[in-house]
Amino acid sequence: MIKNEGFIDRALRVIVGLGILSLAFIGPQTPWAYIGLVPLLTGLVGYCPLYSLFGICTLKKA
Repeated sequence: MIKNEGFIDRALRVIVGLGILSLAFIGPQTPWAYIGLVPLLTGLVGYCPLYSLFGICTLKKA
């Protein structure tokens, strides 16, 4: 897998993922909050399959 997410994109995904995932433990405690794993994992790995499908890359060109 080739990375296709830039630093800011990855950081936002991790923050949003943790925020959504926290709803499984605090707040409404709904199982739907586990959907937060998707942005969290894609942010940690640096690869988004949808970006690849649509040809999007947020990495800076060197």
